[in-house]
Amino acid sequence: QVQLVESGGGLVQPGGSLKLSCTASGFSLDEFAIGWFRSAPGKVRDAVSCIGSDGSTHHVEAVKGRFTISRNNAENTVYLQMDNLNSDDTNVYYCAAVKATLCQGPYDHWGQGTQVTVSS
Repeated sequence: QVQLVESGGGLVQPGGSLKLSCTASGFSLDEFAIGWFRSAPGKVRDAVSCIGSDGSTHHVEAVKGRFTISRNNAENTVYLQMDNLNSDDTNVYYCAAVKATLCQGPYDHWGQGTQVTVSS
């Protein structure tokens, strides 16, 4: 069964850090670009960061300098390190996979999401 599972979400204080994981089962991530997206209830799902199968990375302006995306193909996992979090980062975070070298849609597989809440 093809599946993406996110983990690592939780409650963190402003200025804190979290590291999200996106682990694939049923397929190998080697040939896939992986994107992280986020959405608040009732709102559009927005792209956050992406890593190509070639290791190239992209971040939206709002998270540049604070978020780092990386991949460990041996573990079939992509990580999103999130530092200096603020309340605007409160969202459900989803990872998605597309069989491509570069970050591009449409994405073929989606995870169920993990909640990130930034609050004091």
